[in-house]
Amino acid sequence: MKSSCTRLKVWRSYSRSHSDPLAGLRAPSLRTAVLLLALLCFPQQVASDSDEAILTDWDIWKSTNGISYEDMEDMQRKVIWEGNKQQIEDNNQGFLMGSKHFTMAMNKYGDLTAQEFQVLQGAMIDAQLAKRGKTVASRKLRNSAKKFDGMVIDYRQMGYVTEVKDQGYCGSCWAFSTTGAIEGQIFKKTGQLISLSEQNLVDCSKSYGTYGCSGAWMANAYDYVVNNGLESTITYPYTSPCYYDSRLAVAHIKDYRFIPKGDEQALADAVATIGPITVAIDASHSSFLFYSSGIYEESNCNPNNLSHAVLLVGYGSEGGQDYWLIKNSWGPSWGEGGYMRLIRDGKNPCGIASYALYPIL
Repeated sequence: MKSSCTRLKVWRSYSRSHSDPLAGLRAPSLRTAVLLLALLCFPQQVASDSDEAILTDWDIWKSTNGISYEDMEDMQRKVIWEGNKQQIEDNNQGFLMGSKHFTMAMNKYGDLTAQEFQVLQGAMIDAQLAKRGKTVASRKLRNSAKKFDGMVIDYRQMGYVTEVKDQGYCGSCWAFSTTGAIEGQIFKKTGQLISLSEQNLVDCSKSYGTYGCSGAWMANAYDYVVNNGLESTITYPYTSPCYYDSRLAVAHIKDYRFIPKGDEQALADAVATIGPITVAIDASHSSFLFYSSGIYEESNCNPNNLSHAVLLVGYGSEGGQDYWLIKNSWGPSWGEGGYMRLIRDGKNPCGIASYALYPIL
């Protein structure tokens, strides 16, 4: 998943920032910043002084996200950005007309091509190579979950879920999906919510079949934790090369189990009785990249094209439509505060039940 995108090159060259993955990108010019401030404070004066001083939506977007380009690349990126903006506007027009059930919004990924978007998807490994293991019986899950039928499950409200994190321009979603499920199980067992180190997994689990920023399947990540344990983000932040110290490990798991492939009822039963679940989905569409709010439904989703790992933290219903509640790792500015509601219709939308598993402490 190599790319010539300037921002991706810059991202690989500087230390990753947990709180602001765009912090190392080229800053906008002082002139642009001054013009933006003037436009906000004295719009009429700026407009009358010079037509050149009026900032376009493209200029404002770049300034807001701390991005600047040389003239030729600026023109190329603007074309990409305008194409994405048009898709967003078309979708939202459909939302107003009642043909769409979710909205889209421009975000920090607005000038990425579809190829560059793949960098954000860290499960982009051949599905034939996907490691699977022991599968829990759907009957066992159903018997345990009957008492939860008709209820809304939201583990955010129950203390199981850490803050929304940001993987930056690294295909490490698999690590965030894995740590999220283990965090939930530790809270369930001990009452303590500990943020676990994704960087620990990214750096140190390659001998178990993971590929760092180039993606992985989550079972391989679980194998690493079974055999080594995992540090917290306090002792191993999302910034550094591998320096794992087993004495600092705060999380250990004994094993993990898969949910029966493609079985949404079994997945719902697992969510209700076990806690947050590690899942992979097809997120390869611009509608996912720019999702903003509502219940997401993408007719072109392929349940066999699992491109992105997320954490399933609950489910519910709104206006007669059932949905899954998933936690992404693209920061709180994406979606509904970093979360998405995905349609739950029994047809395995976007492959949410195709590769689902959970840890056993």
